[in-house]
Amino acid sequence: MNLFADIRALVTEALAAMMGDGTLPAGLDLANVAVEPPRDPAHGDMATNAAMVLAKPAGMKPRDIAQALASRLTADPRIISAEVAGPGFLNLRVAAENWQDVIRAALRQGPDYGRVPPGRGDRINVEFVSANPTGPMHVGHMRGAVFGDALANLLEFAGHSVTREYYINDGGAQVDVLARSAFERYREAHGLDPQIAEGLYPGDYLIPVGEALKQQFGDSLLNQPESEWLVTVRDIATQAMMQMIRDDLALLGVSMDVYSSERAIYGTGRIEAAIARLDQAGLIYEGVLEPPKGKLPEEWEAREQTLFRSTAHGDDVDRPVRKSDGSWTYFAPDIAYHWDKINRGFDQLIDIFGADHGGYVKRMQAAVAALSDGRVPLDVKLIQLVRLFQNGQPFKMSKRSGTFVTLRDVVEQAGVDVTRFHMLTRKNDAPLDFDFAKVLEQSRDNPVWYVQYASARAHSVTRRAAEMGVDVGDSALAAADLAGLDHPAEIALTRKIAEWPRTVEIAARAHEPHRVAFYLYDLASDLHALWNRGNDEPSLRFVQDGDVATTASKIALVRAVAVVISAGLGILGVTPVQEMR
Repeated sequence: MNLFADIRALVTEALAAMMGDGTLPAGLDLANVAVEPPRDPAHGDMATNAAMVLAKPAGMKPRDIAQALASRLTADPRIISAEVAGPGFLNLRVAAENWQDVIRAALRQGPDYGRVPPGRGDRINVEFVSANPTGPMHVGHMRGAVFGDALANLLEFAGHSVTREYYINDGGAQVDVLARSAFERYREAHGLDPQIAEGLYPGDYLIPVGEALKQQFGDSLLNQPESEWLVTVRDIATQAMMQMIRDDLALLGVSMDVYSSERAIYGTGRIEAAIARLDQAGLIYEGVLEPPKGKLPEEWEAREQTLFRSTAHGDDVDRPVRKSDGSWTYFAPDIAYHWDKINRGFDQLIDIFGADHGGYVKRMQAAVAALSDGRVPLDVKLIQLVRLFQNGQPFKMSKRSGTFVTLRDVVEQAGVDVTRFHMLTRKNDAPLDFDFAKVLEQSRDNPVWYVQYASARAHSVTRRAAEMGVDVGDSALAAADLAGLDHPAEIALTRKIAEWPRTVEIAARAHEPHRVAFYLYDLASDLHALWNRGNDEPSLRFVQDGDVATTASKIALVRAVAVVISAGLGILGVTPVQEMR
């Protein structure tokens, strides 16, 4: 049940009838007509912008449209009143039975309340993390991993078929650096001093790789030239790093469906095929780029290169795909990789990049638009930095990496649930502060604790009701008489429950899982507020001593909150608690 969608359907049906009888011009586009909670709950239960968005194309005054629409809507038994406000907004009040039906729907549908059945959405590829396979994951990777996994969960909840994918960046020079770094640890395993020159990876996480190389090859590699051992050591070290990354992701509760290798693209003809596709569209040419901004002309050496006319699809400048020496640029295999995703039949592509890849967004979107003839949209989400603190002060931890704080360090100190929830308390493109003291404190200022406390309270009061003889099974509670849930605070909580399907729809459409975390905090706030009011108004207490029927109705409301919290936390990858420790 989606009450907001149901009322929007009522509004659009009324508008269609108005077009049919000549009250409105025929053929108006209703796509931007919305029904949403009013900014001020005192104004009503819902508000629609229909008159505002249709006034200009209809050539009419907004208030005239709103008044005509109001008279039609109030003819429906679900609408108690429809009042025109301001320049033409329409505030609606719905019958109490609608709110009772929301509670019943949540109880009857349980974890599927607000869920769109599978198969109704698109096939979506979500590529995330894609960290270089050169070491353990750090806190920046962690935020991207949590965001990507929560987004995938959200899209699945909204009815889409989702593939979680990791692109292994093993085709660049960084994996050769990894091999040289691992070789120094191999030398160290033989009692030699490792020469960790500037530019190599200094972390001691490569010590086990060196030991493994010694066990497999003995000392046979020590006196060989780099050209003899580089490929072998690179492959073994890369595999070891990817296993470490998989283990880190598993610790965070993240599992990938597909791992794709950049190196596997080379030499297969896939790059050539993708570039040929662009060439057929007239988007590949030989040319010379303008000097980069900030470069003096005498510092710039003009070279003819093979260029992709990405400006034809919204990019700022055209981009090289082949260097003047005939080798491919870094961009070329990425084009081929996305061409492969398009050929796999996805309806949407989502890439999740670190904020330092912002300059890559337009060129990648241009390539996907060109390769798919504009059929497959690519949404790129940038993940901003995470700053670690302890009691407000920058926090330093011992670092196996040698250069950064690892994902494992953070999770082992803060816990998976706390870490995941907190990573979603800011929009992905805003910096996030992670203060170890604050994320573990028990206060309203800590969103994860506040939401979990609401879950624990709901289960606690449900257990108390069961002890006094109330049947607290969800099917029994759904059949209870809910007419007595008429206090403004109880209705406010029910309204928030009704917003859950709408929240899922909006968050999934915008690719913004943080909206779920924000919603859960607001839902928890409303539950805590009603609980606290019960301290002063006994009639609002969830357990009414000696009154099984009234208690059952109030527990139905509480259980509906618990159902939604559980579903929302499931999207975030957080386990709801039944009691606080």
